[in-house]
Amino acid sequence: MIQKPAWLSFLKFNPIPTLLECPHPSVQYFTRRDLLDTKVGGVEVLWQLPQPVKLLDQQRQDGAWNYPGPVRENGENYSLLETFRSLGILIEKYAFDRRHPSIPPAAEYLFAYQTEEGDIRGMFGTQYVPHYHAGMMELLCKAGYAEDPRVKKGMEWLLACRQNDGGWAGPMRTAKVPYYEAVKKAEPVKTDPTKPFSHLMTGIALRAFAAHPEYRKHPAAKKAGELLAGRFFQADKYVDRRTPDYWEKVTFPFWFTDIVSALDSLSWLGFKPDHPDIRKALENIRSHQQRNGLFDYKALKGGNDPSQPHWGCLAICRLIKRLSVSSPL
Repeated sequence: MIQKPAWLSFLKFNPIPTLLECPHPSVQYFTRRDLLDTKVGGVEVLWQLPQPVKLLDQQRQDGAWNYPGPVRENGENYSLLETFRSLGILIEKYAFDRRHPSIPPAAEYLFAYQTEEGDIRGMFGTQYVPHYHAGMMELLCKAGYAEDPRVKKGMEWLLACRQNDGGWAGPMRTAKVPYYEAVKKAEPVKTDPTKPFSHLMTGIALRAFAAHPEYRKHPAAKKAGELLAGRFFQADKYVDRRTPDYWEKVTFPFWFTDIVSALDSLSWLGFKPDHPDIRKALENIRSHQQRNGLFDYKALKGGNDPSQPHWGCLAICRLIKRLSVSSPL
């Protein structure tokens, strides 16, 4: 008889049967490997699935992907955006890493846009993009580049561009420079460090720290984590995805800051379930579980993927297991 994992006791309903019945083979694979601790074959089996093979067929020789929609001619690098998005799918849903021949050229394409300051720039023309930069650092770490000196340089840039309170914010927002005015500038807009942090930006920045085995231990990450946890279910200080309901719009692969992506990062940064803000977030998650084991959060992105609720559930179960939550709080 198989013993029920202790972390499942926290949930109202057992999601494992539903996850194992998911038509997406990666969800089944990760459920067995990450939630049930079952021995499975190497991740290379996922690399042969039709979905990643189709995506790889679209990769350019220089490692990038072309943006499928209309492109504005204002200095924004849409190929950089699409390469970031494509890498997120390959790395998060199919466990690609630098051993696969598609990943090194894609990584080099990202690194080609790293400035002397350390940030990867070009998404918004000449402007700093700490959130996209952090997202790229996260994926590069997960793909096996955590020890690359260029990643270290990128992590140090993140530390250097914090607000005085210890979090992150969009420089254009703090300086109150309109986006379409900023992207035409020859130089990046500097942040006003006296302005408060944005939990949208801080949550994304912390994903880079959570993904790096050394930087996740940095005191600055712990401090920013406290700031993020203290903002759960509140409005952001800035206009981007400001309203509190964005906390409950869950995306996988993680994109913006939501309650699942935030808890995932904090679980890697050493936060515990008895933390009052973590407890509040976990209680919210538990309240959203349905009888089939999935969670009724609205998908902000990927809503056309029929397996999106399963991916969100998998992410939730991983973080609950990581936090070692064993009973309702």
